[in-house]
Amino acid sequence: MSKVVYEKSRGLTDAPLTYCPGCSHGIIHKLVAESLVELDVLENTIAIAPVGCSVLAYNFFNCDGVQAAHGRAPAVATGIKRVIPDKIVFTYQGDGDLASIGTAEIIHAAHRGDNFTVIFVNNATYGMTGGQMAPTTLINQKTSTSPYGRQEATTGKPIKVSELMAQIPSAAYIERVSVHDVQHIAKTKKAIKKAFEYQIEGKGFSMVEVLASCPIGWNMPPVEAAKFIAGGLMPYYPLGCYRDIHAEGGSGA
Repeated sequence: MSKVVYEKSRGLTDAPLTYCPGCSHGIIHKLVAESLVELDVLENTIAIAPVGCSVLAYNFFNCDGVQAAHGRAPAVATGIKRVIPDKIVFTYQGDGDLASIGTAEIIHAAHRGDNFTVIFVNNATYGMTGGQMAPTTLINQKTSTSPYGRQEATTGKPIKVSELMAQIPSAAYIERVSVHDVQHIAKTKKAIKKAFEYQIEGKGFSMVEVLASCPIGWNMPPVEAAKFIAGGLMPYYPLGCYRDIHAEGGSGA
């Protein structure tokens, strides 16, 4: 007698994912989809796909979706949420999209306290366009545009987005998580679900930063890429809740 031990979330379509082997986007998509289903808001949700590796994300989430220009997903989310405020709206953005061309959009959306959710995938590189250096690329990290490693003297230090966003008074919830192993995947699911819960409750702007791997862009096998998240990214980008309006003083550890 057979027994079902796992089923794909109905929050995802049957479209084959277009991501590279070992890429973290598939895991993060799964967690977002499961959260929307468990909160019973899937049919009332609008996803906003940016330009980047997740440019076709609207094909994978089993909810309404909108395509936004590079970096402009928060502006599109603001417009949609204000026109139809009963909808659950989320943007799904990479670091090249959110932390570079879209910096103004994300900061001002948070300052306005716009009530939508941001899933921010930080893999420290421009994945889709060839592995170029991003604002989040680590010092000495090699990319296609920094073949000798990023140098602080010429490009400055990597941007710590969660720490930056946590300083904004109107931001309700900011947390940084990771998906490099099973334990951290479970914690990421809780953070993503909490961010959507805050939107459902009308608490305002929320963002979950997810440290993710880009094996192709990093020129690493998937297993080594997962290890690089823990040993490379996490020391510079510490995990934790950086702002929670329910925590004492409005900020977590």
